[in-house]
Amino acid sequence: MTEHRLTTLPEPPYYAVIFTSLLSDDTAGYEPVAERMMALAAQQPGFLGVESAREQVGITVSYWQDEASIRQWQTHAEHQLAQKLGKERWYATFALQVARVERSYCFP
Repeated sequence: MTEHRLTTLPEPPYYAVIFTSLLSDDTAGYEPVAERMMALAAQQPGFLGVESAREQVGITVSYWQDEASIRQWQTHAEHQLAQKLGKERWYATFALQVARVERSYCFP
């Protein structure tokens, strides 16, 4: 295990899903759904951890054991509803990347 103050992750390889976004002017209801998605993701098989920050740009990186776990989360019914609301209301724009982590370093 690679331990640092952000999240504890296994030794690579594993996967990172990087979600960056800009919120729209209509964010009514966004925060409770975002919190619910974080809690729900943590219950999914293959979930390893998450780190998130929001200022002007929101960045959330979730870590997963394998691509199958990511696909399962992507197709989760409640997550799909949140994705739909995000596209229709909450996000002015967003981008998503899936990356295989080969190496990981942390300090201290």
